[in-house]
Amino acid sequence: MSNAKHSHLMSEPFFIFNRTDPAMVHASEEAQRTFRYFWRELHWERRRIVPGLDMAMVKLPFTDGPRTDGRPDYEHMWVDDLDFDGETLSGVLINQPNWLTSVKQGDFIQMPFSHLGDWMMSVGGRAYGGFTVNLMRAGMDSQERKEHDEAWGLDFGDPANVQVELSPPEKPKGGLLAGLFSRGSKESTVTGTFHDHPMCVNSLEKIGGQLRNDPSLASSVDEGGWSLLHREALGGNWGVVKLLVKHGADVAAKTESGRTAAELARGIGWPEIADYLDAQPNG
Repeated sequence: MSNAKHSHLMSEPFFIFNRTDPAMVHASEEAQRTFRYFWRELHWERRRIVPGLDMAMVKLPFTDGPRTDGRPDYEHMWVDDLDFDGETLSGVLINQPNWLTSVKQGDFIQMPFSHLGDWMMSVGGRAYGGFTVNLMRAGMDSQERKEHDEAWGLDFGDPANVQVELSPPEKPKGGLLAGLFSRGSKESTVTGTFHDHPMCVNSLEKIGGQLRNDPSLASSVDEGGWSLLHREALGGNWGVVKLLVKHGADVAAKTESGRTAAELARGIGWPEIADYLDAQPNG
C-alpha cells in the first residue's frame, strides 16, 4: 500500500494503546481471535487480478525499553505489506514514531503473533476490524466520532458491531466484484459456522482441473519449505485443502519450523480444517 493511502495515519491524533486497560486488552484479544478472517482475505487478495482491498494492516507494539522521561514505554503503530507464517508477523512500518528512536517509518518489521494488538482492512471506504479503534470511538460523542472517521476517510459503522469479513460493494462494477468478497460477519463475537471464502468456492473447479492434469502440484514445496497444503490450511480454504488431500498431498509434511498443515490451521483458528487433516490416514 502506498504512503498516500495512509496519509490519514500520519495526520490524525495519536492514541496510546493502554495494555493495562481491561477493555483494551479484550479488544486486542478479539483482534487475535478473528485474525484468521483478515489473513484469509489477504490470501485471496494476492490472487485477484483486480485488487479488492484499499488497505490492510496490523497494529503492533514498539519500544526502546523502559523510559525515565514520563513518556509511555510503548508506541503502538500500524504495519502493512504483511506476511504471516503461523507464528511471526512481518511487514513495513507505516507510522513515523513520536518518540521512539529504535524504529522509523518504512522499516521492515518482524514480531511474534502474540504481540498483535489489532488488524484492519478497508474496501470502498468501509472499515473492517479495527477493534481498538472502535473501542476508542465508543467513548466519543457523535461529533467527535464523526470528526475521527472523517480524519481516517473511512466508515467504521457502529463501534459495538465490528465486522470481520468483507461484504460485496452495493454496486459492483459490471457485477464482477461481488464474488470477490465474503459474506459479512457483523458481530465480533459471533462468526457462525465455517464457510469457505467465495473465491475458494469459485476456484475449486479450476484448481481441481489443474491437479488432475498435474498431480505433482499437490506435493510440490516452495523455496521456503511450504507446500500448497500448508498455505491453504493456514489460509482457511477447506475446499482446496480437500482437493489437495484427494490428489496426494502429504498431510504429515512439516514446514521448516516443524509445523504440519493441521497445526497451522489449528493455530490460526480453523479447527474444522485441522480436525479433517488429523483424521486422514497419514495424518
